[in-house]
Amino acid sequence: MTDAARSDARPLDQEDINAARDLAARLTQTVRAAVELRDGLLEQILVCIVAEGHVLIEDLPGVGKTTLARSLAQALGLQFARVQCTADLLPADVVGTNVYNRREERFEFRPGPIFANVVLVDEINRASPKTQSGLLECMQENRVTVDVHTHELARPFLVLATQNPIELEGTYPLPEAQVDRFMARISLGYPSAAAEADMLRVHEASDGTGGVAAAGDAGELLAAQDAARRVLTSDALRAYVVALLGATREDPRVQLGASPRAGLMLLRAAKARALLAGRGHALPDDVQALAEIVLAHRLVLAPDAFDATAEAVVADAVRAVPAL
Repeated sequence: MTDAARSDARPLDQEDINAARDLAARLTQTVRAAVELRDGLLEQILVCIVAEGHVLIEDLPGVGKTTLARSLAQALGLQFARVQCTADLLPADVVGTNVYNRREERFEFRPGPIFANVVLVDEINRASPKTQSGLLECMQENRVTVDVHTHELARPFLVLATQNPIELEGTYPLPEAQVDRFMARISLGYPSAAAEADMLRVHEASDGTGGVAAAGDAGELLAAQDAARRVLTSDALRAYVVALLGATREDPRVQLGASPRAGLMLLRAAKARALLAGRGHALPDDVQALAEIVLAHRLVLAPDAFDATAEAVVADAVRAVPAL
């Protein structure tokens, strides 16, 4: 049974597909003019955005993480906020708090930076576990609960979090529940020599954080996200995703395999990739192309798997599991 047969939503049509592809093309052109990215990386990020997923960027300082997040927000005409994580950062500093208004003799809610559309959580692993846990409800349910009162977040809503994989002094490892909230983990990496030389030429007189022209708006992005939800999948494709998850759980090198949420996010990402490729149905190719960035960061390797990597485990699962 297909998604359309189970849903009352109107079927996806070619106009929806063309609109989403046009938005992605405009965003790609605009963001690439602001930050140097290797081939395929921006496509992966746009897939996550259209799939309504959050992204964890694990990379060294100075490779353009902040510029990328700000450029995406500006290109979409969205509100941008940055949270600089430190050990003394409190959950209220992120989500907001109730403040007493003496004039009106009542408490009123003062929202935190999480109420923006695009939120850059810089060096998330420097925040305490208590502060990290404050992001769980935001990222999963798009809302905040403060003193039993629930506040809805803006839509669209995207968290781009960064962490430095090298400097670990004074950091707190992300708990598995927090890691599982991120649809994908990516690494920007260093640009090619030619791209880096071109970046030096363009930005030698400035810091490269100037304005980026709007290439779309919130309404267009919400329409693309809605279209991605209506991309068709089959029972066979869902069974293929489940088989991939099972392969990671049964691998002797793995202590904790991919969760059911990982499968749901992988399927959603595959649907978004199919949409941006101009198709109204997802294929095993979409799943295979995204499996590493969606699944690898969720795996916990066994203590005796000294030479193994999570990426290798996922790659082996993709090779071993036949596409149905």
